[in-house]
Amino acid sequence: MSSRRALDVRLFDETVAAVALFAGAEHRLVYQNEACARLLGARPVGLPAREAFPEPDAGEFLTVLDEVVATGRPRQLPEAREPDPGAPEQARYFVYSCTPVTMTEGRGAMVVALDTTAETMALERYEAVVTAVSQMVWVLRADGSAQELVSGWQQLTGSPWRDRMDEQWGAHIHPHDRARLRHEWHAALAKESPGLFETTFRVRASDGSYRHMSTRCVPILRNGRAEEWIAATDDVQDTWSATLRERLLAEIAQVSGEGLDESFAAVAKAIVPELADACVIMLLDHEEWPPPEHVPVTARRAASATRHGLPTRPPLQDQTVVISGTVRDVLARRAPCTFNLSAGKGVPPGIVPAVTEQWLRSADATSLTLYPLVAEDVVLGYAATSANGDSPAPGPADTTLIQGIFRASERPIRKALDLQRARRTALRLQHAHLTSPPAVPGASLAACYEPASSANEIGGDWYDAVVHAEDTLVLDIGDVSGHDLTAATAMGQLRSMLRGLAWNNGPECLPSAVLTMLEDAAEGLDIASFTTVVHARLQRRPDGAWHMTWSNAGHPPPLLIPARADPYFLTGADTDPPLCVAPVLPRTSHTHILAPGDTLLLYTDGLIETPTASLDDGQHRLLTAAAHQRGASLSDLLGSLQRSLSDNRDDIALIAFRADPPTSAPPGHRGPLRVRATRQRPGR
Repeated sequence: MSSRRALDVRLFDETVAAVALFAGAEHRLVYQNEACARLLGARPVGLPAREAFPEPDAGEFLTVLDEVVATGRPRQLPEAREPDPGAPEQARYFVYSCTPVTMTEGRGAMVVALDTTAETMALERYEAVVTAVSQMVWVLRADGSAQELVSGWQQLTGSPWRDRMDEQWGAHIHPHDRARLRHEWHAALAKESPGLFETTFRVRASDGSYRHMSTRCVPILRNGRAEEWIAATDDVQDTWSATLRERLLAEIAQVSGEGLDESFAAVAKAIVPELADACVIMLLDHEEWPPPEHVPVTARRAASATRHGLPTRPPLQDQTVVISGTVRDVLARRAPCTFNLSAGKGVPPGIVPAVTEQWLRSADATSLTLYPLVAEDVVLGYAATSANGDSPAPGPADTTLIQGIFRASERPIRKALDLQRARRTALRLQHAHLTSPPAVPGASLAACYEPASSANEIGGDWYDAVVHAEDTLVLDIGDVSGHDLTAATAMGQLRSMLRGLAWNNGPECLPSAVLTMLEDAAEGLDIASFTTVVHARLQRRPDGAWHMTWSNAGHPPPLLIPARADPYFLTGADTDPPLCVAPVLPRTSHTHILAPGDTLLLYTDGLIETPTASLDDGQHRLLTAAAHQRGASLSDLLGSLQRSLSDNRDDIALIAFRADPPTSAPPGHRGPLRVRATRQRPGR
């Protein structure tokens, strides 16, 4: 060959790559640049390769030289050089290529080596890190192909890893998460400047249950485009369950002061849709458990909730079912039980009311799970949750979590149960005292008591009516501070004492004097520290009118609805304080004449007070409503006022008196007469 085609070795003197040239049958070293000397160590030029590289591990390198020269085909190999034993240097890694060349010395081979120590050690560190963590690590490409770097998919799902994010891969994702996951992924791909992508979804585990997985994806940008994503996926089921449990219990605790039905409604709402598609709470009508076998036990629908997208659930109308032996067994074992509802197979009888059975069929329920509801060893009832449509039946982890929610809500449920029992006792006490008004010659009476809708807002309101001799009637309306059983008890004591004091002191005793004696007794016996009351005495006159004398201890003023004039309040000249607030102050009696046909209304503040309006607004609304109902019967009047004015937040007591209308209007009657006040000083 001509020298013009021979390789000029001076080309490699300044290159950063390590270059060595070998020539002849013995592969004599004819050239080595400085980079090669630094990487492999300086070698004597002119020696055969076997003498120039006498290291024991150079055998493969010498074999490659023979192969390249003989075949004329280049080779590329990775290589490592271990330091001498005890030397402080670290191992060196490089990759070298061996290429046939022609030089002035004849045919030979050129070896080019690159130091890859830094890259190799970085890769080793990365592999060590990802192997040490519990996460699955994988590469996802924009075309849907994937590569698992750190395994874990098969261990989680029981199925081999698939290298395509296709429908078979998606079948392992929870049905309710598939569309969202697909949407979020495409949205991340469509961004002009993609960044960190995070999401949480559920994957079906090998035991059939679903576990929450958290994924963080980081894009690998090439030419400004995210061509690959490195994803790390971690099982966060335990953390998710603990966080959800705490949040749901906080929601339930917010209504722990409400009634039992309200508390269970909060439980059902908390469970749906996070843990079930639907939930209905059934409460037993039998307080003792277990009941005798022959005694039928009825359960009523107390609360329900359904996830969005399902048919509208039936309204709560106290539908009931006589529970079956299946339910009795669940309650006896205190453990949940799941029923798979295959196509055409209905709900087992005696589990839920007929309206719920119909709803389950219309909502394509595929499973039904019963959970016992127990509070401090008292069996209250049971809950029935369902999976509907493509939702999977709950796995062991799901039922354990839901059962834990019911158990953890035992305290607020128990508090609501205690409040309910106190409410029942208070109501019984109220009704024992609030008897029907007596018949009154020359007049009509009507009264009503409406308990508050809230379980802890009952107890202190009362009314009373007593007929004395000589056409005399005593009317009382009062409100004891507090809304509990204590207030109901104090109400009963004060009502009885006021009735007794008025009776024993006779119809001529001024109402202010009677209230003064009541205040003395209440303070001395420490019955109630704050009570408002109106004590009124009405005496019939020969002309059919009624002479009214009353005293008001801090109570809303009586309302007068004249037969032929606008309603107005009987405020009197002075306002006396409630009982036991300022016992040294004298109390005042007021007088007024009720003409035939006039209506007197005594009421408690629950009728006119609301959180969103002032007391003046409430009184104005009462005046307007009373004017519209002037001609109604007393019972209709009370019912209309209660429905139109009250928001049922507080209990309400009402009593109305109407003087019998005359056959003709009294001559000279032009409207209301002036109120006259008489002050009564207490005898201390």
